Amino acid sequence: MSERPFHDRDGFIWFDGQLVPHREATVHVLTHAMHYGSSVFEGQRAYDGKIFKLEAHTARLRTSANMLGFDIPYTDAEINAACYELMKANGLTNCYIRPVAWRGSEQMGISAQKTKIHVAIAAWEWPSYYSMEERLKGLKLDIARYRRPAPYTAPSAAKAAGLYMICTVSKHAAEEKGCADAMMMDYRGRVAEATSANIFFVKDGAIHTPEPDCFLNGLTRQTVIELARKRGITVNERAIWPEELSDFEECFLTGTAAEVSPVSQIGPWHFTVGEITRQLLTDYDNLVWGRLTNAA
Repeated sequence: MSERPFHDRDGFIWFDGQLVPHREATVHVLTHAMHYGSSVFEGQRAYDGKIFKLEAHTARLRTSANMLGFDIPYTDAEINAACYELMKANGLTNCYIRPVAWRGSEQMGISAQKTKIHVAIAAWEWPSYYSMEERLKGLKLDIARYRRPAPYTAPSAAKAAGLYMICTVSKHAAEEKGCADAMMMDYRGRVAEATSANIFFVKDGAIHTPEPDCFLNGLTRQTVIELARKRGITVNERAIWPEELSDFEECFLTGTAAEVSPVSQIGPWHFTVGEITRQLLTDYDNLVWGRLTNAA
């Protein structure tokens, strides 16, 4: 049986300051965000009732909105409290949480100065993006056709809905080839990230990861870098060119949805699910589940 569609579920969604029944959390078809991508969002997880790095996620939501030229009409404290209120109303302790802010339907056209800014938060049970069996076997990635845009062509540091259009296209193309995801290059032809996760490589006991100068510097990415450095592992944030991939031994992805997910193949390049990848997968799981109290 297929999963129930997201518009037809029980429970509640926090919508513009109040809890409303899930099925009633709707917007008009002429909402500006639907036509022009004027929307920002976050993805965060709760483990045993505690939302991991909630304050950082909310701060990034506000920063993303500001990059798109609008202000969120709720304080960070109000949004944080709403996330927990929603979890309690829905009886959730281990779940995925999706805050989203967007321009409404008061004005249609490129100019949207008079639109109302709306905020909603949804939550649902969502296990790890990939099963533990898939993660330990290693994911197979395609190479995306589209590239991450230059920061002078789009607000690349924002978690903005419009920036994910090419990600959906790329992931669909990868899945049609039997792959789990796709690796994207940046506008210069350097390695950038996967469609919704940052990417890391391992060589000679050190980690190498692309510098996030034209894509999102993920909070999970930052967490994993901290965990690696606490173990004394060198982490190099630098430009990585595709021709280097044949020299790397291990590869893994990081993200709120993906958590830490090993990669076994990208196009013609193969990797092992090695010691460093397995260690960081374990360290991250221990951290978010509260079993690693001395980590950031």
